[in-house]
Amino acid sequence: MPPLEDILCDRPRILFVGINPSLTSARLGHHFAGPGNPFWRLLHAAGLVSEPIGHADDRRLPAWGLALTNLCPRATRAASELTTEEIRAGCRRLHRKVLRLRPSVVAFVGLSIYQQCCGRDATPGPGGKPHDLAGARVFVLPNPSGLNASFPGFQDKVIWYRALARYRAGG
Repeated sequence: MPPLEDILCDRPRILFVGINPSLTSARLGHHFAGPGNPFWRLLHAAGLVSEPIGHADDRRLPAWGLALTNLCPRATRAASELTTEEIRAGCRRLHRKVLRLRPSVVAFVGLSIYQQCCGRDATPGPGGKPHDLAGARVFVLPNPSGLNASFPGFQDKVIWYRALARYRAGG
C-alpha cells in the first residue's frame, strides 16, 4: 500500500496532525476514512469548514486554509503497532514541516501523540497549550475514534473542535 499523502498548503490556519493512517484510510487513499469516524462531521459542526464533507473530500481542506498530516506514514490496525523510533522520527519530520509551512495552529488529533511530540512541555488534557511548536500555537483535540473511551460520543468531542475554532480566532 502506498503511503497516504499529506494534504498541505503554505501558511495554513490549522495543521491537523494525526498519529498514523488506519488500514482503511490507506486502502481508500483518504484521511479519517474509517466507517463511523466523525472527524469530518466534527469539522463542519465546529464551523471549520463551511459545508458538510467526508473523507473523499480531504484534498479540499486547503480551500479552507486547513492542512492535514500524520506523524507516522505507516498504516496500522492500531497506533500501538508503531515503534518508538517511528514516533521519534515522525516528531522530527513534524518539526521540520511546521517550520516550512508556518501554520498558525498545530492541532494534534489525540492526546498521546501530543505527549509524545511535546514531551516535558506537554500539559495534560485537550485544549490550547501554553507553549508553541516551531513558532505555531498548539491545540490538542481528542482522538475522534469511537474507541476513545474518555470522549465516547460526538458531543463529547465537538466541544473541543468548537474550542479549536475559537482558539484559532484568538478567543
